[in-house]
Amino acid sequence: MEQPDFINLTTENLSNEHLCCIIRSKKLHPGVETKRRWLSDRLREGHVFRKLQVKATVFIEYAPLETAWVPIIGDNYYYIYCLWVLGAHKGKGYGKSLMEYCLADAKAKGKSGICMLGAQKQKAWLSDQSFVKKYGFVVVDRTENGYELLALSFDGTTPQFARHVKSPEIENKELTIYYDMQCPYIYQNIGMIKEYCETNHVPLSLMEIDTLRKAKELPCVFNNWAVFYKGRLETVNLLDVAYLKRILKK
Repeated sequence: MEQPDFINLTTENLSNEHLCCIIRSKKLHPGVETKRRWLSDRLREGHVFRKLQVKATVFIEYAPLETAWVPIIGDNYYYIYCLWVLGAHKGKGYGKSLMEYCLADAKAKGKSGICMLGAQKQKAWLSDQSFVKKYGFVVVDRTENGYELLALSFDGTTPQFARHVKSPEIENKELTIYYDMQCPYIYQNIGMIKEYCETNHVPLSLMEIDTLRKAKELPCVFNNWAVFYKGRLETVNLLDVAYLKRILKK
């Protein structure tokens, strides 16, 4: 059987292509459509979204570090936001194909290397760091609360977290969430949290990151989401009600 093809999203095909996250509603889904709008602007900045041309979660998403919406400092690097292969498509070499495409693209464009966010303990909504370490990615920077910056350097240079990320604290003590609209799940997660907090009279501050400058000046590590409570960073994972209750009990 012939293998499915990979395709890169462009401003021309973006409106028609499946974005290959787990949401597969036949109707227009607000989370998917907000991601589509977010991507429309990013693709013009060199953002790459490469996917298997089927309705599945098989894709890589990366961008030049200079225009990546993360508080990481470095020159001439690519930043990987997401690399996912899920379900029946695992074990078929698709992750390897996507990673090797990114590597070849970086070298062809004369990049100094590739980096991504990781952690001492793997986080549910971060790509598998054990996979990229097989390609030579190593930890080049750390925060006090266990997050790590992984990088594969081609020329000996390395990126680093912005200084204000290392000890993540904010003055606001109420539940505070920084987010952008890159992930289709964010829209519905924000809706769930707002409803819970309104019903239970929990003060909530929602901080939408809608410019590159805001992203670069964030007070914490960020892949598209970050949750603070009592002034301290709690997680970069999306929340369900049980997780939210655990945080609020602290």
